[in-house]
Amino acid sequence: MQSNYSPGQIVYVIYRNPHTQDVANIQEAAVVQAPDHPNQLSLFLYDTYYPISEELAIFPSKEEAEQAYYEAFGSSDIEEYYG
Repeated sequence: MQSNYSPGQIVYVIYRNPHTQDVANIQEAAVVQAPDHPNQLSLFLYDTYYPISEELAIFPSKEEAEQAYYEAFGSSDIEEYYG
């Protein structure tokens, strides 16, 4: 799976708030080298490194993430945080 990403790439993740599980948003994230595993890639999101896995909803474009969000949650009221 990691061969689809390259360091420095910007992707979009549907991210659930860990404190309020019924809140989800689309978050911009950077693909980076994992700090503890130089041969692996991670997502850098909210000042934290997340291993790239099949469990994450990662999309190459904002539009694809918005479409998936709408299909999953049935709402166009998407909270977006980029940055």
